[in-house]
Amino acid sequence: MLQRFFVVIEILAGTSIGDAVKILSECNILSAPVRNPDATNSVDWRDRYLGIIDYSAIVLWVLESADLVAAALLASSATAAGVGAGAAGAMGALALGATGPVAVAGLAIAAVGAAVASGVAADRGMGKDAPTAADMLGEDFYKVILQEEPFKSTKVRSILKSYRWAPFIPVATDSSMLSVLLLLSKYRLRNVPVIETGNPSIKNFITQSAVVQGLEGCKGRDWFDCMSSHPISELGLPFMSCEEVINIQSDELILEAFKRMKDNEIGGLPVVEGSKKKIVGNISIRDIRFLLLRPELFSNFRQLTVRDFMNTIASATHDTEKVVTPITCKPDTTLGSVIHTLASKSVHRIYVVASEDSEVSGVITLRDVISCFIFEPPNFFDNYIGFAAKEMLNH
Repeated sequence: MLQRFFVVIEILAGTSIGDAVKILSECNILSAPVRNPDATNSVDWRDRYLGIIDYSAIVLWVLESADLVAAALLASSATAAGVGAGAAGAMGALALGATGPVAVAGLAIAAVGAAVASGVAADRGMGKDAPTAADMLGEDFYKVILQEEPFKSTKVRSILKSYRWAPFIPVATDSSMLSVLLLLSKYRLRNVPVIETGNPSIKNFITQSAVVQGLEGCKGRDWFDCMSSHPISELGLPFMSCEEVINIQSDELILEAFKRMKDNEIGGLPVVEGSKKKIVGNISIRDIRFLLLRPELFSNFRQLTVRDFMNTIASATHDTEKVVTPITCKPDTTLGSVIHTLASKSVHRIYVVASEDSEVSGVITLRDVISCFIFEPPNFFDNYIGFAAKEMLNH
């Protein structure tokens, strides 16, 4: 079985959201398995692991938390006038219309009112409407998210099930590579855990990136050279039409970019400018780590444009290639060239354009590339993985 060996990073279920972001960022990974500390003696992986936490779940939680903070600030003047903090939180929630997901995440609305209105907003002359309050919140947002209650004590366990995008479906070390490739492509998993029979611990992960890196190493083999020599247009790539491409204008807000990724369940967006929608950059879902871990760079995050966000992180990290410089190809580019670009630049997507000044006509992801090399036999998963697993994948 093709594997990419590395140390498996696990996050305990009791880890705070802020610390989870730090772990993902420091380890340069998009997601990590969440381990149940109460199942130390279990030999079943189903007891040991609660799921996978990734930037997608964190983005959703942060956006909802930010809106809730803004709503709580709406009640700051009421708090100063002697209205109880719990009532202030309820007023903010009523203004926002906060329901379901917030409660599921364990964020008590009354506590938000107490922490934000009395601990941050009181006596600061905040505006009486939520947008004004949010605009003036600035760096205090990060204080609330990472240092104040209830955000400080919000654990990974609290949001895991509510914002669980990717099911946790491991394979055994003797599983077929076809099963893995289908999970990574057709069934849209970002990574597949590998577990040894009789051992509950994850031995390794197989990722989309690792598979494409492996394909890049197959140059010279007849089957690979035959397939990779075809232009992407002959292989039906990109799979989506021009109208299906989700993008973001450079003068739109960065929070809108993350919201758009969350709403469409995608990992990145092309940044475009003008009526012709010329591509000028790329925003990835993992870039939200900069908002959380580098608050000194983005004091007025609620009014931050995509353009300013890209320029700031490019300057701060000295990495303009992945952020500012868009990675593109043309319809007559060969599949082999696309694989080389994805592998050598360690990126997850490449945008298709007819010319330098033309609109993005499609996106080719790691998943799309893997799909070109496999075919699912009839009833394959029913026979080899089982009906229950397939139901989870299709949920």
